[in-house]
Amino acid sequence: MTAKQPEDRERKKRDSSFSLFFQSKNLYKVIGLLVIFVFFLLPVLRLVWLSFVDDGSLTMQYYTEVLNEPATWKTVKNTLIVVFGSTILALVLGILFSWLVAYVELSGKKAMQLFIFLPFVIPSYITTLAWTQFFSASGPVTAMLSWLPGDLKAPNLYSIGGIILLLGISHYPLVYLFTVNVFRKIPRELEEAAATSGLSKKRTFWKIVMPLALPGIASGGLIAFLSNLDNFGIPAFLGTPANIRVLSTYIYEQVVGFGPSAFSRAAVLSVILGVIALAGTILQWFLLRRSRVNETNRSDSTPRIYLSAGKKKLLEASLWVFLLVTSLMPLITMGALSLISAYGVPFKLENLSLRNYEYVFLTDSKPLTALSNSLQLAFFTMIICLIVGTAVAYLRFKYPDWSTKTVELFMTIPYALPGTVFALCMIFMWLEPIPGWNPGIYGTVWILFIAYVTRFLVLQVRGSYTAFLQIDPSMEEAARTSGASGWIKWRQILLPLLFPGIFSGALLVFLMALTELTVSSLLWSSGSETVGVVIFGYEQAGYSTYSTAFSTVLVLGILFGGGMFLLLSRLWDRKVLKKND
Repeated sequence: MTAKQPEDRERKKRDSSFSLFFQSKNLYKVIGLLVIFVFFLLPVLRLVWLSFVDDGSLTMQYYTEVLNEPATWKTVKNTLIVVFGSTILALVLGILFSWLVAYVELSGKKAMQLFIFLPFVIPSYITTLAWTQFFSASGPVTAMLSWLPGDLKAPNLYSIGGIILLLGISHYPLVYLFTVNVFRKIPRELEEAAATSGLSKKRTFWKIVMPLALPGIASGGLIAFLSNLDNFGIPAFLGTPANIRVLSTYIYEQVVGFGPSAFSRAAVLSVILGVIALAGTILQWFLLRRSRVNETNRSDSTPRIYLSAGKKKLLEASLWVFLLVTSLMPLITMGALSLISAYGVPFKLENLSLRNYEYVFLTDSKPLTALSNSLQLAFFTMIICLIVGTAVAYLRFKYPDWSTKTVELFMTIPYALPGTVFALCMIFMWLEPIPGWNPGIYGTVWILFIAYVTRFLVLQVRGSYTAFLQIDPSMEEAARTSGASGWIKWRQILLPLLFPGIFSGALLVFLMALTELTVSSLLWSSGSETVGVVIFGYEQAGYSTYSTAFSTVLVLGILFGGGMFLLLSRLWDRKVLKKND
């Protein structure tokens, strides 16, 4: 009896500690979910709520007013034409390039991939600037057409067709990214069996290859669709001068119009934009509901189609011409325009100077202030996302239950929303987080910081989570069995393996925050301008030479950063992971 009492006390103590831990764990879980709800979901709910409220009472007045205006339906029609047209173009180019890279024997595939991704890495508003200069009256396209017989003119980019063209070219790398590995994972035995059964190559492609590639194509198509719907820079740069509105630019016009019901009308338009985005997501689910994603197949990079020498050279030449014209030539033209003394003068030696750079970086104080703001915002956003996002990814990896899945879902919402809609959510949320209390965040750089972290955190979560998935659990077990302590296990085994994936996610967050325009255009205030806002302001004021000079420096900085990243990645693989090419 006396021997049993200490055991009972010990058991009660252990049970009590376990109970406290369990309760604390649940408490932390509830607190974490509450914080995630406030920062990620509540702003969206407030936006929807405010579209139905006027002076504290429920009303459909704003919906009735907005939906009865012909301008609304014309804008919706333009939006649908632009988004579907550019998504189809992105799908065609993305599928074509991913199939060629995966299936056909071509030289220089790595270099080709760099040029494929270039239009995606460069901000779309800078790409637009480059293309407008490429097709301008003093640009190379007009000059080449003047040598040909007939009165040929360069295409007018300030049109719906121009917007579709640039959106499609900017976002086809997304389709390529999601599709190329899916093509590589299609078992070649299936195609060989189809050929043995007498199926032609054309029928094999449509009956076997395309259905198996559908998950990647649909996922890439959805991301391209949402990116086209969300894009503000290209429609604003090309559509506004031609009086062509889409929903993203129409919402911007409503907010900056500062009318008595500007925010409520913008909220209604945001709900319409959100409905279109939701319809695209449902369409993707409809396409994929019977598809099977086979992640266990090994990626096969060996070519499956070998062309004759002549055909191969012709195909490679055609691909390189396309890639150089769509990726590099517009940027070179933009850089050239930044050197001419005045817009419209011929590109001759006597007209070249560094006067535009002198004005941008030595005379006007806004660009350097904006560059400093953007660099600081991008850096601190990256740090916060790196710490919080990696911690969330680790919890998601170790405890894949409903709570971590819910957290990931909530964090995805701000990134999935169109940028103008998300910016409005931030305004409604942080103007008065609690009715009657204004913390003074709106109108400062802090709202930009909160918006960037909220919007881009999921990119870090996905990057870090993918890195965790690539670690074999047996390695952690082997380290523990060998007596490695927690810190040594992380420092010598896990972190070197995780670092490339985590760092790639952090770099993506930094790049997205550095060049952000859509959210910033509605949230910036005096003194908190960002690089995108200043370039947009120059272009709106007609100072194209200044905007091209600033953009050229930004592009060179991005390319330099990308080159350094590739160099560091190779060094890391060789020195740390002991990998050889």
